[in-house]
Amino acid sequence: MTTPDILENLAQSVTDYDPEGAARWAGEAIAAGIDPLAALAALTDAIRAVGDGFACGDLWLPDLIAAADAMSAGTAVLEAEIAARGMRQQGLGVVVIGTVFGDIHDIGKNMVATLLRAAGFVVHDLGINITAAAFVDAVAKHNAQVLALSALLTTTAPEQKKVIELLREAGLREQVKVIVGGGGITAAFADSIGADGYDATAPGAVKLARRLLGV
Repeated sequence: MTTPDILENLAQSVTDYDPEGAARWAGEAIAAGIDPLAALAALTDAIRAVGDGFACGDLWLPDLIAAADAMSAGTAVLEAEIAARGMRQQGLGVVVIGTVFGDIHDIGKNMVATLLRAAGFVVHDLGINITAAAFVDAVAKHNAQVLALSALLTTTAPEQKKVIELLREAGLREQVKVIVGGGGITAAFADSIGADGYDATAPGAVKLARRLLGV
């Protein structure tokens, strides 16, 4: 099978909402000697098309979530290969994102991560229930320019402040823009904990990240 065929099938797995297919075709791309960065670009183009469809109302939230699951499955395979080769992804900026400790909600976080990837950011999604120390370690490891913290519950919202405080203690606060969101967050709360920005929507979070980095 030719390189274009493999990349087309990889991209199609995202628009078909097929995580197993995405992981399989990502593996096929690596086995065929295709540059994993080129394969990742194919995934990004596919998720961008889904994101555009969502933005204009042609697709719905379940479509975006399903496409994001497929994107994540393929990305995991390719990012492991990229790391093994010591390669670097190129993009508008590097984002670390996750849901804070004590909170297991991920729909909003996944939407933001998906739209950030579609916009051209390199995104490291830590998942849910992430400790403050793990966020700080990830910022240092990936040399992140943006840290996106999600909290749906008002009871877990203070974890966002804890992360920012720990970034200061680690001497990393000045290198990273911290954006916060989730059902438990308001603009006033974001200001009170020293975050760099807040938005209530996933598309707004992408615009915020771009504005903070000037890209």
